[in-house]
Amino acid sequence: MPLFKRNPFGHILFLKKMIIRIFGLISHGRYRKFNNLQIEGSEILRNLPDKNVLFISNHQTYFADVAAMFHVFNASLSGRDDSIKNVGYIWHPKLNIYFVAAGETMKSGLLPKIFAYAGSVSIDRTWRSAGKNVNRQVKNSDISNIQKAIKDGWVITFPQGTTTPFKPIRRGTAHIIKTCKPVVVPIVIDGFRRSFDKKGLSIKKRNVLQSMVIKEPLEIDYENDEISDIVTKIEFAIEQHPSFLKVLSVKELEELTEQEEELNKKREFWSS
Repeated sequence: MPLFKRNPFGHILFLKKMIIRIFGLISHGRYRKFNNLQIEGSEILRNLPDKNVLFISNHQTYFADVAAMFHVFNASLSGRDDSIKNVGYIWHPKLNIYFVAAGETMKSGLLPKIFAYAGSVSIDRTWRSAGKNVNRQVKNSDISNIQKAIKDGWVITFPQGTTTPFKPIRRGTAHIIKTCKPVVVPIVIDGFRRSFDKKGLSIKKRNVLQSMVIKEPLEIDYENDEISDIVTKIEFAIEQHPSFLKVLSVKELEELTEQEEELNKKREFWSS
């Protein structure tokens, strides 16, 4: 590989590889040492094409979810079965993996800017900005960049656009699916919200069982399925349809709130 070869976004692949290696080595213990990541479906990843793949997932933290997927994807492609044991797989990472993220999140500090170079397709959210509700037009350049990333490789997106569970699926994801016709692979994660703070940088609790289930690609009729049909398929596939919602009693809700407040006091930085 030429030293200064670039991807379609102008990122130098050698530099991207070094960033993935360094942060892969640093973050590996978050899923193997401090907490345990249980994986299902890694064999599905090895049967996917090299490009034109869209991963859809529920979302629990800003960065820990994506970092875990980078680990699982590369470990699986290196022949590991439902395991990220032995971090040597990160030495030759798949370099055409991207993730869709809010531009304001990826510009919020030096660390997010470095993460962005590892594969972020940054977009301006049309419904939320700086913690406030907004209503603005979709930028054509954002759509174009997502399409460019799908054409070049694997793209991770969180179609709810928020870490809050059971929020509606954003219809933009369905439009992208109709337009690009990618292989759509659902992923369901759990345990990350309990393990980390909202950003996914600080360890909130140790010895939590995290899980990542990679499902078979969705069956989609790209020509005849309506946007609403695709949205419903996504809701069920990532287990965010209202039918999955467990109704908590007032007492359970109070206990959960107290636990979260107590854990917040014990927050530790992830590299400690």
